[in-house]
Amino acid sequence: MIENLKAFLDAKVAQYNRPGFIANDPVSIPHLFTKKQDIEITGFWAATLAWGQRVTIINKCKELIALMDGAPYDFIVNHEEVDLKKLLHFKHRTFNDTDTLYFIAFFRWHYENHESLESAFAPANPLKEKPSSGEEPIEKYLNHFRQYFFSLPDFPHRTKKHVSSPSQKSTCKRLNMFLRWMVRKDNCGVDFGIWNDIKPSELIMPCDLHVDRVARQLNLIQRKQTDWQTAIELTRRLREFDPNDPVKYDFALFGLGIDERWGANEIISV
Repeated sequence: MIENLKAFLDAKVAQYNRPGFIANDPVSIPHLFTKKQDIEITGFWAATLAWGQRVTIINKCKELIALMDGAPYDFIVNHEEVDLKKLLHFKHRTFNDTDTLYFIAFFRWHYENHESLESAFAPANPLKEKPSSGEEPIEKYLNHFRQYFFSLPDFPHRTKKHVSSPSQKSTCKRLNMFLRWMVRKDNCGVDFGIWNDIKPSELIMPCDLHVDRVARQLNLIQRKQTDWQTAIELTRRLREFDPNDPVKYDFALFGLGIDERWGANEIISV
C-alpha cells in the first residue's frame, strides 16, 4: 500500500513539477526576474498575497511590480519619499497600503545590511534556542523571522496578521511555500534553489485547503484540526517517501487538489 502510494505521488510530482505549471501559479511572479534580490522580494510578496483566485493573485502582484517601476529591488533601496505616493491605493483583500509601505520599509532596512533575505530566516550567528524534543528545526527560523520582520520601530500592528509563525499555531502556509521556492533544488524549472543555509529536508509542507483535503483523502493526515502540528504530521509522513526532499510532494497534493478530473477511482487504486 505504501509503495503504491509513493509511486502514485512520485508520478504526480513528475506531472506537475515542470515549467508548464508556472504560468497559472504565483511562483510565476519571481520567475519574471533573474536578480536574486528581485526574486526574493517578489517571491515573498507573491506568497504573502497568495489567497483567493490564482489569476487575481498574479494580476495584483504584477500591479504591485508596475508600481515599483518594474524593478522592485532598485525601487526599494533607492526610492524617495515622493515615490511612495503611487502605492497608497494598492490593495489585495485585507492587504492594504499600510502593509505595503511597511513591507517596503522592512526590505529597505534589511537590504541595507544584508545581501540576501535568507539571513532574515537563518542568520549568520546560530540562533541561541535549540529545538526542543519533537520540534522541527524550521520552527526556530520561522519564529525568528516574524520577530525580526516586526523589529522596526512603530511597525503597524495590523500588518502582523500577514506574517504567521509556528508560535501562533498557524500552518504558516505562505511562508512554507516561499521557503520551498527559495530552498528546493532540482532541475525542473519551478523552484529556484538559491538559498543554501536551510536544507530541503528541513522544509515543512505548505498546507493549504487543497493539500489538506487531498492528504486526508489519502490518509496522510489523522489530526482533526488544521494547524502547525498538522503540517508537521503531513511532512513527517511524506519523509517516509523522500527524507531528503519531502516538500516536493506539494506539487502532487496541490496539483491533485485543483485537478477536477481526479477522484475516487484514483484514491481506490492507491
